[in-house]
Amino acid sequence: MDRYPPIAEHGLVGDLQCAALVSSQGVVDWFAAPRFDSPSIFAALLDHDRGGCFRPAAEHPDVVCKQLYLPDTAVLVTRFMSPDGVGEVLDFMPPDRGGAATGRHTLVRVVRAVRGSVGFTLRCRPRFDYGLAGHRVEAEGSRAAFHAPGVDAHLGATFPLEADGDDVRGTLRLKAGETGCAAFTVCEPGGEAPPAPTVGSAEEALAKVTKFWQKWLRQSRYRGRWPELVHRSVITLKLLTYAPTGALVAAATMGLPEQVGGERNWDYRFTRVRDGSLSVRAMLDLGFVEEATAFIHWLVDRVRKREGAGGEPLQIMYRVDGSPDLPEETLDHLEGYRGSAPVRLGNGAGDQLQLDIYGEAVYAVAQGREIGQQATYGGRHALAEVLDWLADNWDRPGEGIWETRGGRKDFTYSRVMSWAALDHGMRLAEDFRRPANMAKWRTARDAVFEQVMDRGWSEKEQAFVQHYDGDVLDASLLLMPRVGMLAPKDPMWLSTLDAMDRKLVSDSLVYRYDPAASPDGLRGSEGTFSLCTFLYVDALARAGRVAQARYTFEKMLTYANHVGLLAEDVGPSGEQLGNFPQAFTHLALIMAATTLDEALDAEQGRSR
Repeated sequence: MDRYPPIAEHGLVGDLQCAALVSSQGVVDWFAAPRFDSPSIFAALLDHDRGGCFRPAAEHPDVVCKQLYLPDTAVLVTRFMSPDGVGEVLDFMPPDRGGAATGRHTLVRVVRAVRGSVGFTLRCRPRFDYGLAGHRVEAEGSRAAFHAPGVDAHLGATFPLEADGDDVRGTLRLKAGETGCAAFTVCEPGGEAPPAPTVGSAEEALAKVTKFWQKWLRQSRYRGRWPELVHRSVITLKLLTYAPTGALVAAATMGLPEQVGGERNWDYRFTRVRDGSLSVRAMLDLGFVEEATAFIHWLVDRVRKREGAGGEPLQIMYRVDGSPDLPEETLDHLEGYRGSAPVRLGNGAGDQLQLDIYGEAVYAVAQGREIGQQATYGGRHALAEVLDWLADNWDRPGEGIWETRGGRKDFTYSRVMSWAALDHGMRLAEDFRRPANMAKWRTARDAVFEQVMDRGWSEKEQAFVQHYDGDVLDASLLLMPRVGMLAPKDPMWLSTLDAMDRKLVSDSLVYRYDPAASPDGLRGSEGTFSLCTFLYVDALARAGRVAQARYTFEKMLTYANHVGLLAEDVGPSGEQLGNFPQAFTHLALIMAATTLDEALDAEQGRSR
């Protein structure tokens, strides 16, 4: 087997506080607990030798593996087909129903023989704290324990286990109809060991988890043309949401490259104001009010606490508990995915100035109107203070939406979203009859609009451009019609779409921008950005270019992996790149699908 499977060759399981990636060969090669942003326990995706993994190896050398989800659930099934028989490993993590943060998390692996006879060797190779911390192993009978600084892990099985150096291994052979299981539990040091699993307890847990996900998904009101991919996307967003706070992480992983062998390897296990804010609209479109409400409350708390870097009211990203502390360091002992180094822990972009986040934040809060969610008096007052601040501070250069490290510029998208913040803030104040400095906000809003029309437009390109000092195009501006700054069929906007099609679109896939034309302070290049392709679909559909939008959407769906998941980028050979799965990509898929469905319905003369 390849030391590093393709990024796309994975499924995701989780318990709404942490998550694991399982390769199409059944290998758990990424798992961090007790939170998404905790130190890793299995990280073979970042270093095959040092990272650690949990591998079921089929005894027969000619095994063929297939993978799927149990329908409408987050239960992942890896099938092993050999001349001797067919076996399955079902991976899942029981979600905590209480909603409070907990230090105990369990990954359950149910092993079945469905035809013939199958044999497996399970090897559990944890490597704590990104492979930096040693551990002590105890194994007796069908139970084992790993003791590392700050954390314990327990492995229980329905078959014998034995220590093998720093690892634990066990073998089992099953005939058709027989079942075994193993459960890996992470807990606080000295915590009580979980009871030994039995086939009955594992099957009962599987039934409960299956029921949980299928019941949750029944809330969906999506009745469009792409139910399987839309529902897989919303399950993925749920898996990437930290239930105790409602915060959505950008991705489950860290350090996976945007270019194999390059340096664009970031830690995405944090909550970006931008991603989470846009997820509110996606969740509401599908009917998931509880998740949208939880994030709005988390966001309003950030507004009230005003803990942004450099004295700003908001920071572009936070930890899932709301902490703004995200120091960036490199893990030089890790090889990186296929040699993609450095592997970065934390994210220094948290200190950047990106004024667009105020637009996305107010846009998210504004969505609360339709679900009856109003900020408390303290929250409304804090939001008004932020808008007062923005009215005085919108005309400043920043690093922009793509977190560039090539110096601050007057990014057009930052101005567009500053306009959106002020415009939606005024509407909120009017709708709820709340005190607000309307004259100040209106003056600032109109000044932003005039500046964007004057300085953000390129006569050369006949398009709105990335920043005021050049003619480079930028796909972030695809959101201009959605936030209401321009009508979707305005001639200036249609001209911008044409320019993007010439400069940023490659076989229906969309680049964020051209780093060669607008240096971003980093070496190397990147693939097309999947978020931008879905935003392109959304903009095309709104502009009345419905046939082009549908073809682009259908082509983009061919890049989803075997279980419907998408990373951040698509590389030159169609491979998925970047952290995985990417929340921004999946929420944009939902947005594009719902907009395209509406456009197709209107075109066909019917409505839902």
